[in-house]
Amino acid sequence: MSQIPTNLRYSDSHEWVQDNGDGTVTIGITDHAQQALGDVVFVELPEVGSTLTTGEEFGVVESVKAASDLYAPLGGEVLGVNTLLEDAPESLNESPYDDAWLIKIRLAEPDELESLMDADSYTELVANESND
Repeated sequence: MSQIPTNLRYSDSHEWVQDNGDGTVTIGITDHAQQALGDVVFVELPEVGSTLTTGEEFGVVESVKAASDLYAPLGGEVLGVNTLLEDAPESLNESPYDDAWLIKIRLAEPDELESLMDADSYTELVANESND
């Protein structure tokens, strides 16, 4: 069973979002997503300073099974990328909610955060996908 922390918000494309409380958020992929991908071997992330639009592709995670696009759950300016993933992409499998965050952004529309799912709604989404 996937870990689904209750303090995060979630997108239907399996990214998690942590509100940093200062108009910025940290974004990563969920435990469910990393399990579905299998062993991660490469991560491509956007440039610091680039601007993302909600729903826009912002990177790629490649595993031994497949390549999967990453989609911005929220729009804003990229403030930081996790350089650990360049040398240790397998961190996504080991610690998807801690060490292996993907990017940090300054939100263009802070209210947009409320449009994401809470942990209960995301748990329901994962359960429904598993039943399909």
